[in-house]
Amino acid sequence: MAAAKRPALPVILLANDLLDGDVVFATGDANGLHWSRDPGAALVGDDDATADRLDAFAAAELGNQHVVDAYLVDVAIEDGVPVPRHYRERMKTTGPSIRRDLGKQAELPLAQAFLRA
Repeated sequence: MAAAKRPALPVILLANDLLDGDVVFATGDANGLHWSRDPGAALVGDDDATADRLDAFAAAELGNQHVVDAYLVDVAIEDGVPVPRHYRERMKTTGPSIRRDLGKQAELPLAQAFLRA
């Protein structure tokens, strides 16, 4: 079976938290990766090494049953914030599309960047 094709760089890793279903984003530094509900905090994989690191983190977290549906998403960097290029992922990062006063778009200022694109 052929390996899944990786999206074009740059990428971020998103998933759904296994316990509450909320969308989470891989974030971190050289000391390790963890999950955040803030899309603006997502670690951007702008090179193959970082994208591979995000892939490995996804596999480990899926195996440990911390998240489900973890995958890399290609993004554009706008005003220093990673913004998904595809509508589905933009919607996953912002919350309800009919109530802007609910969800991440109401709680996290950086989530507003996802709505511009």
